[in-house]
Amino acid sequence: MKQVAAKLFHAVAGRYGSLLLDHRSLIVIGTQLSLILAANLSAFLLRFDADIPPQYRTVMWHYLPVVLLIFGTGLWVFGIQRGLWRYVGLHDLGRILWASLAGSAVFYGVVHLLLGVKEYPRSVIILTGLLSGLYLAGIRLAVRWFREWLQIISPTAKRVLIVGAGNAGEQLARAMLSDPDYHCRPVAFLDDDSVKRKMRIHGIPVLGTTEDIKAVADRVGAHEIIVAIPSAPNHVKRKILAASEGCTAPIKILPSVKRLLGDPVLLQQVRPMKLEDLLQREPIQTDCQELHPLIGGKTVLVTGAGGSIGSELCRQIAQYRPESLVLFERYENALHALLLELRAAFPQVGVLPIVADVTMPDRVAEVFRQTKPDLVFHAAAHKHVPLMELNPKEAVRNNVIGTRVVAEESLKAGVERFVLISTDKAVNPSSVMGVTKRIAEHLVRNLNGLDQTVFTVVRFGNVLGSNGSVVPLFAEQIRKGGPVTVTDPEIRRFFMTIPEAVQLVLQASVMGQGGEVFVLDMGEQIKVADLARNMIVLSGLVPGKDVQIVYTGLRPGEKLYEELFEAGERVEPTSHPKIHRAVGGALPAEDLDTWVKALPDKLSDCEDDAVLQDLKRLVPSFHPLISERVS
Repeated sequence: MKQVAAKLFHAVAGRYGSLLLDHRSLIVIGTQLSLILAANLSAFLLRFDADIPPQYRTVMWHYLPVVLLIFGTGLWVFGIQRGLWRYVGLHDLGRILWASLAGSAVFYGVVHLLLGVKEYPRSVIILTGLLSGLYLAGIRLAVRWFREWLQIISPTAKRVLIVGAGNAGEQLARAMLSDPDYHCRPVAFLDDDSVKRKMRIHGIPVLGTTEDIKAVADRVGAHEIIVAIPSAPNHVKRKILAASEGCTAPIKILPSVKRLLGDPVLLQQVRPMKLEDLLQREPIQTDCQELHPLIGGKTVLVTGAGGSIGSELCRQIAQYRPESLVLFERYENALHALLLELRAAFPQVGVLPIVADVTMPDRVAEVFRQTKPDLVFHAAAHKHVPLMELNPKEAVRNNVIGTRVVAEESLKAGVERFVLISTDKAVNPSSVMGVTKRIAEHLVRNLNGLDQTVFTVVRFGNVLGSNGSVVPLFAEQIRKGGPVTVTDPEIRRFFMTIPEAVQLVLQASVMGQGGEVFVLDMGEQIKVADLARNMIVLSGLVPGKDVQIVYTGLRPGEKLYEELFEAGERVEPTSHPKIHRAVGGALPAEDLDTWVKALPDKLSDCEDDAVLQDLKRLVPSFHPLISERVS
């Protein structure tokens, strides 16, 4: 029966809807005047118990045009006719009440005081004001209720379970109910606030807590789960995701409160829940006043520009309008794609693509002579731990020799600032990649103070979605149906989004006075196994049922957990709460510098194990796993 009524309404609306819209103003005014007429007649009937004496009946009809004129004018003055009935709220009801009371007061003044018609009952004037307000508000509420009822009974509307019965959840439910174009029907709320349990919001019940997501979603037949807690901390989001395990309904989320305040159209802000939401921290405050003079009008060179960090560095640097942005990259496909993107997004910035290798001194010197950079961000490096265990000489060639070549050429060219992008794997390194980055840090710090160039190191952990990282790997494994491979159940890693890591790199580059190692605040370490489970759940699948998680064992050079500071380093705060300074922890300089200078000739003649033994001797905290690498 309900579905028949809904279909009948939509058929009528489709046929006569355009006609009603064309004459909406006349229909609204006519309806409001009819309701005022009904209120006046009802007031007389109530006053005289439905038996109006003839003399009062004459007074009623005689002054009815005055009633319509005064009360109708009051509605126009208060703008009542401009409100959309489907969105009626407390503000609209308040204006209707004031318009009705004002109409009663003006009518009393005109009839009793100005015209001196004492026989017109004062009680009827009061009742006309009250009843007209009641009728005008009632018809609006009835229209809103009817539209929400149609939304509720719509067979095509998606059934939505809303997690969070606060302000955002209430506004989200209201938006769904008031606009059938969204094709969403809120069927239940979940909230951890005990006061809200078993309550109803807009007629929608609060059926439990966030721990009950799976049970309630199955019970109400939810097609979607929307997390409407914009200010929820990370641990709450992870708890919600864990409780959703096994749900076939996709999980969506409202963005941060800051974004909602900037664009409060709630349903348009709902989007699928992503891994970034589980890592989301407070927005990073970047001092643009410092970055503009650092970058604006300068020539900036970024090595490894086609990589994940390098390309994001180029995007953010371009926002500060450098005179020239030099993209130094040896992989031409990545370079070409980035060039097209930057020229389209930042046509006012001169973008110069350079195909070159950081390990070739003559080519690097040529590029520096041609471009004359003011700032250099050195992001070029081999970073994949297992590959570098199998190719230690290449790791040394690229990460050590490449860094030395670019840093020394920066010194010769009088570059203002040189920033090395380092990694948490350089701390107490257990891998070839980590130890080569540790030596790279040493080389850069030792060059500081030899001339005007300010050398700085910025160290941080894993970034989500970088080329070859676990996130794209897991995504591909999930797409194929699994299994998802994790090395160890207890392995933990720091994670940060690429944009926020680069923001902090730029901020740290401003702070550098020379020779510092800045370490970014990475938050808490996350179990990679939990990351895999979360990605499976976010894909609408069930870990262990739809997609298996298989543990393959730690790979050579891989640690169970990462560190950001060495034991010999002292942690100092900086002016930015998300950036710390590592002081001390220097490597023995003399033997290391001699070894690095001899590397270009030595590498072609020595064996991999000899390189590993040298690395262990020169960096005491490095413990290579030679036997595992060979096997």
